[in-house]
Amino acid sequence: YKRQGVAGSGKSSLIRGHLPAVRPDVVMLDQSPVRGSRRSSPATFTGMLDPIRTLFARTTGAPAALFSPNSSGACPACQGAGVIFTDLAFMDGVTTMCEVCRGRRFKDEAQQYLVHGRSIADVFEMSVAEALEFFTEKAIRTVLRRLSDVGLDYLTLGQTLTTLSGGERQQLKLASELAVGGRFYVLDEPTTGLHLADVEHLIALLHRLVDDGNTLVVIEHNLDVVAAADWVVDLGPGAGHDGGRVVFEGTPAALTTDGSTHTGAYLVRYLSG
Repeated sequence: YKRQGVAGSGKSSLIRGHLPAVRPDVVMLDQSPVRGSRRSSPATFTGMLDPIRTLFARTTGAPAALFSPNSSGACPACQGAGVIFTDLAFMDGVTTMCEVCRGRRFKDEAQQYLVHGRSIADVFEMSVAEALEFFTEKAIRTVLRRLSDVGLDYLTLGQTLTTLSGGERQQLKLASELAVGGRFYVLDEPTTGLHLADVEHLIALLHRLVDDGNTLVVIEHNLDVVAAADWVVDLGPGAGHDGGRVVFEGTPAALTTDGSTHTGAYLVRYLSG
């Protein structure tokens, strides 16, 4: 199901203003900043750090808190951030790598304990793809697989969330929601900032979500996403005061033969190459 229209035609306003009232269970996924501190990472946001800490504690006999940069395992100099923030009052602050932990976030004691030859700091520097090769534990692999499914297999587990783009933030939120099937999702312009190859990956994921029994409403301008939708609702005909009306509703194939909307005209031109 696809919500389409020119910029400013009222797509997001319609969905955000009315849908939650009739579907309180809707999961809204947009590109707004992910909640968390400057020490938050994909590992902490998805809850994956808990089974990783448990694995290290069970294997080494050390307390689980030692394997968190937000607890007793944190470097005392940077408090587990890996960097030092210097406030320059009226000027922009300066961020420098912590010289004590060399940006690795953990104190030396925590880094001395190894699981399969790798320390907790090594794990934080692994990409999702590398971690899938390393871990065999089901609880950890389940989360890693979800991150890979949404196209984030290149992110490192300890990468700070403040470094993610808007599209990456939305994909991370989606990955954290994938554990439960049969849900109602709204994705607000999920292709923003994505490479063309990533758009193809995203469309494949959207199809998988529908096949798994989920309902998707996608607010989008990207014509590849429009063409892949099961049903299109086109708002317009223009923007602002000239928008806000449903100018077309139907399949993408019907949209290309309608010929009366801006979206339909551009979709025909796009598909014809």
